[in-house]
Amino acid sequence: MATSAISQSASQSAGTGARGGLRAWFLRSENARGYALMGPTLVIMFIALAAPLILLLLYSFWTQEGYTVNTTLTFDRYFDIFVNDTSENRLFWTLFQRSVSISGVVTLVTVLLAYPIAYYVAFHVKKYKFLWLILLTIPFWTSYLLRVFAWKIILGYQGVINSGLQSLGIIDAPLEFLLYNPTSIVITLAHAWAAFAILPIYVSLEKIDRTLLEAAADLGDGPWRRFWRITFPLSMPGVISAAVLIFVPTTGDYVTPELVGGTQGKMLANLIQIQFGKSNDWPLGAALALSGLAFVGLIVVFTVAAFRAAVSRVR
Repeated sequence: MATSAISQSASQSAGTGARGGLRAWFLRSENARGYALMGPTLVIMFIALAAPLILLLLYSFWTQEGYTVNTTLTFDRYFDIFVNDTSENRLFWTLFQRSVSISGVVTLVTVLLAYPIAYYVAFHVKKYKFLWLILLTIPFWTSYLLRVFAWKIILGYQGVINSGLQSLGIIDAPLEFLLYNPTSIVITLAHAWAAFAILPIYVSLEKIDRTLLEAAADLGDGPWRRFWRITFPLSMPGVISAAVLIFVPTTGDYVTPELVGGTQGKMLANLIQIQFGKSNDWPLGAALALSGLAFVGLIVVFTVAAFRAAVSRVR
């Protein structure tokens, strides 16, 4: 009995020592404490982001048979999109090209309009910059859907623009090209995502060391030369961030094309929404969504690399 008591005491002491050693290691290790703090966030992100993507991936390898899903793994959906001469193949490439072109124009227009505003606030507003930023974001406090409907009313046949031009005698009949086409999508999306372009560009401009501009001026550089050699290259991280923040979500937008795009403005997301809704073909919808996601990711990677290479040459 004495021997067993001694053994039990020794094992308890060893366990306590191991726990104490583990506690001491945890307190000394910054990485361990960091991962422990990130643990709940990582779990939530996995459940909210990774799990739906994994489910979509599984669905893309299944087959819809009536109202049931055949879970036998197959590449038929991807063959229909990329290999076989099917309606899915033609629709995918047509709508994907349209989505990328519209999103590219939206990104370009939004960044070009946002840059001067961000530049003015960063370099010319001396007081109440925070108030300026609040004022710039006030229109975006309302619902995104309400803003889309507002643009539909503004651009409509009897909307604000057409009514105003007709009352001034500039036009005799309503302008039909304002609504239900890619132009109306570009206008609506450019307004909807303007704040997401202004803020990152502003932050990038605000971080620029003003002494660099003063040194360039002392060396004889004029305002335009200082801008192109110093300000613009140093603000490129903000420009790239703004472009990515706009291009990726607008490529997958289906609300705006559905409401103001008409038949000429349908995008890839509208086709995906139809597969999950009216057609009830979830495997095809999942394959279309993942294919579009992969291609958009490749476009973003190559575009960002090209921007960085161009900026490094300018410097």
